[in-house]
Amino acid sequence: MTTLPRGRAANEHRFVRRRRAVAAAGAVTAGLLVLSACDKPTPRATVTVGHDSVSSEAECYEDGKNLGREEATKCALKKASDTIKVPQSETLRIGVDPEVADTGWALWINGQQVTSVYKKTYYSFQGVDLFADQQGQAAPKTLNISIVEQNKAAQSDEFKGVWNFKLENADA
Repeated sequence: MTTLPRGRAANEHRFVRRRRAVAAAGAVTAGLLVLSACDKPTPRATVTVGHDSVSSEAECYEDGKNLGREEATKCALKKASDTIKVPQSETLRIGVDPEVADTGWALWINGQQVTSVYKKTYYSFQGVDLFADQQGQAAPKTLNISIVEQNKAAQSDEFKGVWNFKLENADA
């Protein structure tokens, strides 16, 4: 036989249940507010050298909207948060999400475009010596590379995203 609280105890019991229900509703509302404030994650780009990989979301990405050449160049010059060591003549592999490959992408080094636009999710640059001596100058210790999503058909002004990575000369 179950006994129910009476009098003052019954009122306290109802109050506790009501307070729990309000707290639960508040928690759900707060959770929904937090989720609605989150940005949709950007596509990812990955750089692989040997057995090491780094992957990152875009430095600049306006959900597929056009950045313009000037903004893309500024983004490509921003400091990269991900670093990978590159030994001399090692294969550099780049991977991008399919939606980036659909638009097209190019490799930039230190803010300058150095390849034509690729429409592949994966490309490997075999045996490239990124840290070669340059006309009487010592080999650089670091390079900043960017993967820039850009439309092949409109190469001059249609830029959609920039992913930055720092390469360290493993032989320096």
